[in-house]
Formats: sequence, structure tokens, C-alpha cells
Amino acid sequence: MNNQVQGQPNALSPKPRETVACAVVAYNEALNLPPCLESAKWMDEIIVVDSFSTDSTMDIARKYTNRVYQRRWKGFGDQKNYAMDQATTDWVFILDSDEQIPEALRMEIEAVLSDCSPHRPVAYSVPRHNYYFGSLVLNAGCYPDYQLRLFRRGIGHLDDAEPHNKFIFTGKADFLECPLIHNTRPSLKNFFEKFPNFTTLAAQERSKTKRKVRGTDLLFRPVFTFLKYYVVRKGYRDGMSGFLVSALSSMYTFAKYAKLLEMNSPPTRVSKGSP
Repeated sequence: MNNQVQGQPNALSPKPRETVACAVVAYNEALNLPPCLESAKWMDEIIVVDSFSTDSTMDIARKYTNRVYQRRWKGFGDQKNYAMDQATTDWVFILDSDEQIPEALRMEIEAVLSDCSPHRPVAYSVPRHNYYFGSLVLNAGCYPDYQLRLFRRGIGHLDDAEPHNKFIFTGKADFLECPLIHNTRPSLKNFFEKFPNFTTLAAQERSKTKRKVRGTDLLFRPVFTFLKYYVVRKGYRDGMSGFLVSALSSMYTFAKYAKLLEMNSPPTRVSKGSP
């Protein structure tokens, strides 16, 4: 169970420091959640917002914290904003359920919390080591993959751009050096389980700025996507893993525009005489 100790020193932080909460949203994450929360148990608060999981996610979360909430899913941004709002600490760190905080990153966060200098940044972006199918992929646009995760409580919020939200805030920002561990896609099965929902969200977001889909979008955009990740961003350097990331990104692009085409097409009318 996570016990909050406001402003107290710990083994890695001999001097009093500001406090930090870890905010996690989850749904059926029984496999990922234990290493995720284990890596964050040094934080002053752990907050888990669950979307009515049907596996043991809730039981696992309660082993690490009593700050567990259940809430109907309304989108990544909305759910994470709710989790952030439950924090009572000086800082908040957003951690996805398939991520882990390595010891080197913990030390770097502790240094930020102990920094009392004036005019210091109010938000920090963190690089990620993305693992696909068990392999670390450092090319194909997968690194450094900066994500704004550490920030002063109350300075901003995530927007509603799904599935990849942007943190909107005012103030000075900086970068941390040590990467998060991100088990992006442990298997092809996992990829295709999330593929329908993520491509639908991406198509809905694209529909805000593009109304008409042409044949050239379906033909050329997937090809350009593959070339961008495999050639321009040097996915070939990561062997088969880099090829799979590039090819699946191309498939993702095709599905996004195909769904956008379907969204913008008028409904088909079936005549009464049709079989």
C-alpha cells in the first residue's frame, strides 16, 4: 500500500523535497499493472483510475494504493485529466499502464523535486525506450519519442485530441534525459486487439481537418508512411522489428483513411425490392 509522506526525505532524497503523485489510467491491465506500479511505489501518491475492468486490475491496484477510482471511459484525455485532478501533491507524473520508471529516471525526478532554484521549469518531457515484440526499437521514429509527463499540479490539462493527447499549459518546460520503459506492443496479437479502436479514434480526429478522402490518399499515404519510417527514419537499422514497425504504421495509415472515407460517405439506401 502506498503511504503518503508529504515533504519528507527518503533513501534516495536525503534532503526534504517537494512531493509527487503518479497518475495511471487502466482497463484490463492485469499483466502490465504490477511492474508499472512497482516502479512508482516510491512516489508520495499513486492514483489509479479504472474503467470498470473485468479482470483483476482493481485488486492489483489496491495492493499499491487506496487511491483507486472507477469511472466510465470518456477518452484518454478526459480520463487522465480526472486522475490528475485527484492528486494533492506539488507535482504530478502521468504513467501509462504499459510503462515503467527505471531507477535512473527516478533519480532524475528526485533531483527535480529537490531543486529550489527560482524560475525553474514547471513541466518536463521524458524520452521513451519503446519495445516492439520484445525488441527495443531506436529508429523508425521510435526514439527519443518525448512525452510531457512531469509537471506542477494545476498548471494545465490534456486536450481532447484522441488517441494521442497534448498537454496544454503555460510556463517554462525542459527535458529529462533518462527514458521511460515502454512495452509498446509485446505481440502482434496485442497490436491487432488495439488496432480497431486506435484507428477509429485517429480517423475521428483527422475528420476535424479533412472531409474528403480521395483514392490517392488510400493509395499513396500508406506507401509514404512506410518509406518515412523505414527509409527516412532508418527503421531498417532495427532489423525485422524496424520493418514490422514501418509496415504496421503503413497499415495503420490505410485503415485510418479508409475509416475516414466511410465516415464521410452518405449512408447506403436499400430499396424495398432488394433481396
